[in-house]
Amino acid sequence: LMLTLYKSLVRCKLEYCSPLWNPYKIGDIQTLENIQRFFTRRIQGMENLDYWERMKKLRLMSLQRRRERYTIIQLWKINNGVAPNSTGTRFYHHERLGIKAEVPSLYSGAQKSISNKYFNSFGVRAARLWNTLPREVNTAETLDMFKVLLGRWLDQYPDNPPVKGYRTQNGNSILDWVLVIRVKGDV
Repeated sequence: LMLTLYKSLVRCKLEYCSPLWNPYKIGDIQTLENIQRFFTRRIQGMENLDYWERMKKLRLMSLQRRRERYTIIQLWKINNGVAPNSTGTRFYHHERLGIKAEVPSLYSGAQKSISNKYFNSFGVRAARLWNTLPREVNTAETLDMFKVLLGRWLDQYPDNPPVKGYRTQNGNSILDWVLVIRVKGDV
């Protein structure tokens, strides 16, 4: 009952407009994750499990991972003409890698405060996330098939969001995990 209430009444509020509103500061991510952490702790049989174990047992993604997933889905919709391209995102076809998104450039003399905002803007973040997708995912022809393939692809990466009291290997972004796994040569 708690999980159904959480999914129906709480999570939808936390994810509203998430492709555009996506916090990048660890403290903000932790604040949002703590809401899901709080609710999952109150589910019968989950009291003695840590947050990451509860997510696996309940088959939940972290809120951070879900926001990144929604961002990638939004880019598929833009590329396929299902959603308007109000950000001016441009796509190109790469023979070996499939469909790639052009990452907007930044003036090289920009101040650090501006470059932080630039790197975490929707246009840049979304393009970088999209460009991590393998060809078999980014060339899916229907939205339903894309979501299935995206879900399978995301499942291969650990989902250990930054939460107070837990040590994480990285910031848990797909961008972080793709880099870690490629360096190790596991994928």
